[in-house]
Amino acid sequence: MPKRVMAQVAMVMNLDKCIGCHTCSVTCKQAWTNRAGTEYVWFNNVETRPGLGYPRRYEDQQKWRGGWVRTASGGLKLRSGGRFQKLLSIFASPVQPELDDYYEPWTYDYQNLISAPLGDDFPVARPKSLITGEDTQITWSANWDDSLGGVVETGQSDPVIEKLRDEANEQIRFEYEKSFMFFLPRICEHCLNPSCMASCPSGAIYKRAEDGIVLVDQDRCRGWRQCITGCPYKKIYFNHRSGKAEKCTFCYPRLEVGLPTVCSETCVGRLRYLGIILYDPDRVTEAACADEQDLYAAQLDLMLDPHDPEVIEAARAGGMPQDWITAAQRSPVYALIKHFKVALPLHPEYRTMPMVWYIPPLSPVVDLLRKQGHDAEAAGNLFGAIDALRIPVGYLAELFTAGDTAIVTDVLQKLAAMRAYMRGVTLGTGRDAELAEAVGMTPQAMEQMYRLLAIAKYDERYVIPKAHHEEAHNLEELACSLDFEGGPGMYNSGPFGEASGRPVPVAIETYSALKARQQAEAAASSAQLHNRDGLLNWDGNEDAK
Repeated sequence: MPKRVMAQVAMVMNLDKCIGCHTCSVTCKQAWTNRAGTEYVWFNNVETRPGLGYPRRYEDQQKWRGGWVRTASGGLKLRSGGRFQKLLSIFASPVQPELDDYYEPWTYDYQNLISAPLGDDFPVARPKSLITGEDTQITWSANWDDSLGGVVETGQSDPVIEKLRDEANEQIRFEYEKSFMFFLPRICEHCLNPSCMASCPSGAIYKRAEDGIVLVDQDRCRGWRQCITGCPYKKIYFNHRSGKAEKCTFCYPRLEVGLPTVCSETCVGRLRYLGIILYDPDRVTEAACADEQDLYAAQLDLMLDPHDPEVIEAARAGGMPQDWITAAQRSPVYALIKHFKVALPLHPEYRTMPMVWYIPPLSPVVDLLRKQGHDAEAAGNLFGAIDALRIPVGYLAELFTAGDTAIVTDVLQKLAAMRAYMRGVTLGTGRDAELAEAVGMTPQAMEQMYRLLAIAKYDERYVIPKAHHEEAHNLEELACSLDFEGGPGMYNSGPFGEASGRPVPVAIETYSALKARQQAEAAASSAQLHNRDGLLNWDGNEDAK
């Protein structure tokens, strides 16, 4: 029986459903990073894999020194170094991405299109840097590899491809018709063993005890930027205007009232699942110290059965409300991770114990069969193709299981069996119990997994217990909120500078509006702001009409 039981909010994403529309990225940016200093910041981004990711080659920990490594004695230490190393580099942290590794955000000089004098040449909206305001050349972005668009030039630099190529000692070709691809949405992992928190010299990063969400205390943050180095997923960003670190907050104000995150709510493919899992906090370090190939199993062992009477008793003894225990029992996240075992963690070898898990895509296998003229839904064809298609399985294994292809193959076989089994149900040819048993499942479990993955309703995909009023004082997070008046990047700044006047309620200003705000002699008045129908790129420094 565990001595303590804690709750952790977690997310599972079904990658077969992601269509790469980036709706989650745009809505997240509008909700959380629509302020000056966060122009390059994407708390949520969708990457095309293979690809370099965002920031560029963030998975290359030999360069970026993120996450944990196991010591010779079997303990853990930060890859970026211990306290002495941190002290030496506290005033200059060179091991972190620069603007070129992200991208220089830009907009276009649209005003030139309508204000240019009559001439023989058609006016052009030149790209303008949102950092310097000068003309710029667009050479990189947060989504440069979208749908394999740039993979011919950049694919060989994908750290996972480099590792696979070195191990196989052969060139992996990126001819479009021979390539495989899938989309990988990424947010902060809200890890059980966060290396960003351990890297922070000022103790500004902390993990909420009630739900495990990792946040940055804006009052305590001193802008050392060691957390950026420490995070192996590079999901902490530096606000160059406020001088503070910022990160995904898991939309905790929404979760506290039972609403899903913005990225989940707006997801077109309905691929995200939210819920809580119960875990034993006293065994986190032990699990993180496991052998690399055993990290997946060790993290699974951390997750406690919410139906176990001993676990329920320990949770109640620790003060966990009954509705949270009930939510853990109904959690779709626990079902996909621990019960059906079809969701996998992203880069468990970083030893941070990530809590955003992924169901690997079956699409590369199905697409290959269909292109070859085979029946892509037949169980025999699918199983055979999974075993033969080593590059995609190897690639997925490097992402989700520290290179263990057997675990990925097992998951893909379960998904393939479900597809073939439900095909029989739909066509009326019968329920093939042997097919379910071949992957270690029962027909009933197969249909339950199908319902959760394919046709789950809103309240089945999002099982989020509300915060309790008696915990209201403990949940006050004003230091961490990023969207309130006076918050980071939203204080008064006078008529001069990059964001003078009142905050603009949009993600990106046009170059002309930015220039006008820099030259303004007075800030916008409240009356002017509220009397305007459209606030897009307008800060009230003109007469209301």
